[in-house]
Amino acid sequence: MAITTPDGLIAAAKQRIQMWKSATRTAVAAAPFSVFDLAGNVGAGTLAGTSTTTGTVPTDATAGCPIINAFGGGNTGYISRIQGSSPVACRIKLYDVLWKAGAYAFNVSTSGNSPTSFSSRIPNGTDYTGLELWYEQVTAGTLVQNVNVTYNDENGASSTTGVYAMPAAMILGRMQQIPLAAGDKGIQGVTGVVGTVASAGTFNLLVLRPLGEVRIRVANDSVIQDAFATGLPIIYADSALIMVVVADSTATSLPELVVDISNG
Repeated sequence: MAITTPDGLIAAAKQRIQMWKSATRTAVAAAPFSVFDLAGNVGAGTLAGTSTTTGTVPTDATAGCPIINAFGGGNTGYISRIQGSSPVACRIKLYDVLWKAGAYAFNVSTSGNSPTSFSSRIPNGTDYTGLELWYEQVTAGTLVQNVNVTYNDENGASSTTGVYAMPAAMILGRMQQIPLAAGDKGIQGVTGVVGTVASAGTFNLLVLRPLGEVRIRVANDSVIQDAFATGLPIIYADSALIMVVVADSTATSLPELVVDISNG
């Protein structure tokens, strides 16, 4: 089943999820930061990954991710409304964490891995387009962390990012999207990673599915997006939702997202 009309959206079963943080993190202005391991509602998760080979597929049962109620039999879930607010001007991004691997050492060298499949969390189980590869700093780094990531693209063919240099001395929680190879439109999982140059620090690699974003233009502002603004992206009952904060200032402050999930 699917929601195909405005009447269907009005009649659909709904769940409202609140995600907010009661602790702040030192940030770099205009740079994305994880707030996954900070206190709030939902409570803090564990930043470091638990597998540097196959990786894991987080779910709504993973500590730090909000619980999503089961959908009705055969129903499809959608994000039908987002409300965002923050005490500081920022962007708050909403993602589904499809795959997580780490924590990798700064000088990691691994290859030939078979990543755990997350096909149950993408449209039709086959549409890997639009998925993003991200770097997440777990412990503070030194120098310039270089990474070369080998992965399977949206068609399952092996590809590589080439050597990609992070900003110097990445601090705890800082994130950076890693561009895929020219022509690649998505990613099915990481098969290898080589780290060079840095002399300290650990990091995760994430495959993220973008679901929404709000811009808080001024301190203590609030923004509401209805179904037409969200675009009704499909969501799953086991999706692992997280916030990523891009603050205009040097602290993530206390971001909040209220997310409505409709299923029908």
